[in-house]
Amino acid sequence: MEAYFDNSATTRVLDCVKEIVVKTMTEDYANPAARHRRGMEAEQYIRTARSEIAKTLRVLDKEILFTSGGSESNNLALIGSALANQRSGKHIVSTGIEHPSVYRPLEYLAGQGFEVTFLPVDREGHISLGQLREAVREDTILVSVMYVNNEVGAVEPVEEISRVIKGKNPRTLFHVDAIQAYGKYVIRPKKQGIDLLSVSGHKIHGPKGVGFLYIRDGVKVKPMIYGGGQQSDMRSGTENVPGVAGLGVAAKEMYTDHEAKAAYLTELKDYMTDRILELENVVVNSRKGEESAPQIVSVSFEGVRSEVLLHALEDKGIYVSSGSACSAHHPGISGTLKGIGVAPKLLDATVRFSFGLFNTKEEIDYCIETLKELLPVLRKYQRS
Repeated sequence: MEAYFDNSATTRVLDCVKEIVVKTMTEDYANPAARHRRGMEAEQYIRTARSEIAKTLRVLDKEILFTSGGSESNNLALIGSALANQRSGKHIVSTGIEHPSVYRPLEYLAGQGFEVTFLPVDREGHISLGQLREAVREDTILVSVMYVNNEVGAVEPVEEISRVIKGKNPRTLFHVDAIQAYGKYVIRPKKQGIDLLSVSGHKIHGPKGVGFLYIRDGVKVKPMIYGGGQQSDMRSGTENVPGVAGLGVAAKEMYTDHEAKAAYLTELKDYMTDRILELENVVVNSRKGEESAPQIVSVSFEGVRSEVLLHALEDKGIYVSSGSACSAHHPGISGTLKGIGVAPKLLDATVRFSFGLFNTKEEIDYCIETLKELLPVLRKYQRS
């Protein structure tokens, strides 16, 4: 049996996504900028995807900008808006548990003369609204907070955060990394006070190498890619028609019977949590039910290094993560786990189980029975 529990790293594409990707690569493959009929047919896929995605957020079609994925969306949101608005100030606020695709652009901006304030989080992974209020200043041009933490599933109260920001400084932009939230939650940027929102296709059973950035109409963002002027001069380069078409179909599918899909993921998460607690010397760092994201369970296994457990499970056909896939090239102790106060002895003993629409309870049962066999052996081996 095989059990893939690394859906927060990437998901298997839906059949409907595969079909439209293949069709746009083998049949409707023209350049969408071409002025002939085949080019216009290719362009229509982009327009359709943009419209479908805009409907899921209840925003304008023109507010959706296609990118190569979550990292580019985050980079463009942060660097693009900071450079475009620096005459109003050079102060940015974020948190200590952001994804590397947020933290590293902020690190870059700090090197360019911007001042970045990183807010701590509590044991639940939430920032203090009081500390946020104190941090926002007259020269604060941007606040960036992730919707769902990619490692432990903590959910930030984005609407309350926006009210605090706008109440202190109405000119401050609010960016939300929604890469782990889109498809799992109903997101309404207008209602929630979000100015910029990042999304990645391969987290929602869509293709890799494509994503989008929602940019509220009127928000100034400096482009990072120049050339032929595609996408209203905001991101030059021939559009990735197969990726965009697949993303549009995935977005539409995730928000069809959305409540049932989210409930199914929550059911899997809670079932895994209950079964994990049958094991000895484990700490679950995520919360059941609606207190955390529906797809993520973070577990610390005392006495077993996460990399050792990951590969032992891999040998049994079970695939999990020892942290963010995007930080694999910059290994180290997780800032998120330290931020929420995980005990030092457990920082290097934590793995993430993350679920998608293809997972089943039978796979979870197989994983638990495998852990019951593996853990005593691995703990004995590491003690010796």
